[in-house]
Amino acid sequence: MTTQADAIKRHYETLSLRVDEQIGYIQLCRPESLNSMIPAFWFELPEAVHALDAHGDVRAIVISSTGKHFSAGMDLSVFMDMAKSFQADPARRAEKMRRQVLELQDSLSSLEKVRVPVLAAVQGGAIGGAVDLLCACDMRYATRDAYFTVKETQLGMTADLGTLQRLPKLIPVGLAKELAYTGRNFGASEALQAGFLNQVFDDQQQMLDAVKGIARQIAANSPMAVSGTKQMINYALEHSTAQSLEYMATWQSGMFQMEDVQQAMQAQKQRQAPSYAPLFGMQSDIRAMHKQND
Repeated sequence: MTTQADAIKRHYETLSLRVDEQIGYIQLCRPESLNSMIPAFWFELPEAVHALDAHGDVRAIVISSTGKHFSAGMDLSVFMDMAKSFQADPARRAEKMRRQVLELQDSLSSLEKVRVPVLAAVQGGAIGGAVDLLCACDMRYATRDAYFTVKETQLGMTADLGTLQRLPKLIPVGLAKELAYTGRNFGASEALQAGFLNQVFDDQQQMLDAVKGIARQIAANSPMAVSGTKQMINYALEHSTAQSLEYMATWQSGMFQMEDVQQAMQAQKQRQAPSYAPLFGMQSDIRAMHKQND
């Protein structure tokens, strides 16, 4: 089925963006530099995510990369830019540094905040900032040669973009501490056993085909149901069971509607794929209203 979102196709300095059959694909595209995260990456990633979120007919996002490795993490040029802050007095230096870190955090948090599931497909190394990125995704898949490294500790700094906050919720706390304290490599087999990865594949193409298939399964479901499920799970990770159940009841009382339920039941009865209405793309609607008022 061709949708309006299928027309989205953009090439940035650090990544490419396209939509196919209600699935958004973000691909890191600087293999010659090991897909390191240069300054441009940090505003291009959230821009790409927001572009997909602006279209209600995008129902899942797959993030992958080109080349031998997924990403070498934060590029040295970012550190060089941030080092300029140290030329100021201590208070202003600290204030600017804090804002810079928050901005980088927000870039990766866009993957967690977007209303559709984000599936990451990893080959080779995912180092430092790349682990921060992967922790913000909903699901992670990898090739057998993949490995993950919380590299910051070995570089004399504390990881500050989400790994220390999210990784202990994905794997046993003791293991998360070991990986962060030592900075050792965390291989695909161990990551699968620990629950960090959903599945491991023999090669990249096999992985990409499988992840695409999973994304299609997600896209076939009600976008309201999937979006609500993501919101409820993320909320539950930050709150008690009692608080989460209370929020679930409140959310359901406002969001539950029969249209998608009837569509699902009718499709099952007729043994055919259901056809759900897309969600509203609020950002594009706001731009359209602005143009009308000009």
